[in-house]
Amino acid sequence: MHVKQLSIKKYFLLTAGVAALSSCSDSDVNYADKKVEDIYDIAMTQMKKTDYRAAAKTFLEVERHYPYSNLAVKAQLYSAYAYYEAGKYDEASEGFSLFAQLHPGHDEVPYSLYMMGMCAYEQLPIVERDQEDAGRAVYYFEEILRRFPSSSYAKDAKLKIVLAKDHMAAKEMNIARYYISRYAYVAAINRFKSVVDNFQTTTHVPEALYRLVEAYKALGVEDQAKNHLAILGHNYADNQWYKKAYDLAG
Repeated sequence: MHVKQLSIKKYFLLTAGVAALSSCSDSDVNYADKKVEDIYDIAMTQMKKTDYRAAAKTFLEVERHYPYSNLAVKAQLYSAYAYYEAGKYDEASEGFSLFAQLHPGHDEVPYSLYMMGMCAYEQLPIVERDQEDAGRAVYYFEEILRRFPSSSYAKDAKLKIVLAKDHMAAKEMNIARYYISRYAYVAAINRFKSVVDNFQTTTHVPEALYRLVEAYKALGVEDQAKNHLAILGHNYADNQWYKKAYDLAG
């Protein structure tokens, strides 16, 4: 899966725009006249007051006015986290993404990847909608397992991969059931096969196998119906969907 990364040029255009908006809304604050520690302390105070949007913008002022200071790197992470707490997940993900690009060897890169995954995970839509966010969450969590399998985020990333994939499988199932209801059996079969082949660890596989039996019988393709009934019985003999499929096949 290809994930679009935020270019550095785009980032500085973004931060310049955000800083301009911030200066308009906080016209009484002249950050150019303040020490880096003072700006940082203002942002931290805003965080403690849960004024996350203001804090995110103020942390960006640290970068804007003192890009080479020791606090600039911390400010990048805190700005992204503040956006996350404010529910501004796109802005947060962009901030964490840029941090990982600018500081590829930093100890907080695993955290940045985890938070990029969380930004997508928090936006998991209801199953009737597009599952792009679920796909992005899986991508970032799998990156943690691939690149940082011993990190403290790996265990939770693995769990969230399962949950995100379950969302994706649910979407496929909804579409496939719709095709079944419209007697579009071939289209339904393709979707149910996708669940069986690509989401094997999810809770939707038994029903997908049952629906394949149902669809193939409706098309009169008895050998395929029997094959999928056998797979269902072998793997899920005690499942309600096997019992329904067995009655249907009989």
